[in-house]
Amino acid sequence: MNPKHTAPPATMSLHEAAERLGVHYMTVYRYIRTGRLAAHQDGRQWRIRIEDVDGLKDRASAPTEVTTRRGGTASRLLERLIAGDEAGSWQVVESALASGADPTEVHLDLLAPALRELGQRWQQGQLSIADEHRASATAHRLVARLGPRFARPGRKRGTVLIGAVAGELHDLPVNLVADQLRGAGFSVIELGANTPASSFVTATTSASAFCVLLSVTGPGHDDAVRETVAALRRDTNASILVGGAAVPNESTAIDLGSDRWTGHNAREVVSTVTGLLEERAAERRRRPVP
Repeated sequence: MNPKHTAPPATMSLHEAAERLGVHYMTVYRYIRTGRLAAHQDGRQWRIRIEDVDGLKDRASAPTEVTTRRGGTASRLLERLIAGDEAGSWQVVESALASGADPTEVHLDLLAPALRELGQRWQQGQLSIADEHRASATAHRLVARLGPRFARPGRKRGTVLIGAVAGELHDLPVNLVADQLRGAGFSVIELGANTPASSFVTATTSASAFCVLLSVTGPGHDDAVRETVAALRRDTNASILVGGAAVPNESTAIDLGSDRWTGHNAREVVSTVTGLLEERAAERRRRPVP
């Protein structure tokens, strides 16, 4: 009788695993280096078992050791931000990355909680305006350093335009959401803070954006939102999403003219934008062929 041979497990490359997980290939390499993902080298190339990649993907929504530790880490990051200590702040970020966190987790589970606490302390009078500005400036530098890690090779899924409406001076939320969308494979045009309605229209038209996100962090900008929505409805065919800290629920978003609510955080924004893109694709397929 011929001896039975067991087929070797199916494997994939570093870049293939990154595509399957929806992350940057350097994130997969960090998973390997920190022991979060098993792999072996075939010559100069890393090979990873498909079942291990799928197992990691299935566990992605469950709290990890890094995530459960992040409360204290966010507090340490906040103190470094308030001190204006970019090097110290980056050390906190690097520590999280080395422990297995990916850039998305750093944004949403580390930096975002620190910024929320910063705003709360400022509102309660525990921090001065100078403290808040110094911390925000340092946070901007961290986001800029993390930005390239969200770059994703290959064909883009569509173009999204995002900016804060006229009078809204907070642009960090715009930066964070823009990077999350880039990491999800979208091409993103950022307009930053205090953007007039006319600029939204011009940029949307020139970029052929299928979706526009209007960011509203503070109160008192309802008129600017409605003016921008009206201009976009009149002069473009883009879907419009209104979101941010000043838009706490779906009824508020719809009242401001949004097609739907973006959700509570950047993860939900990505999910909402993806849903809009899929709906548009389905609508095109239903159209009769001329």
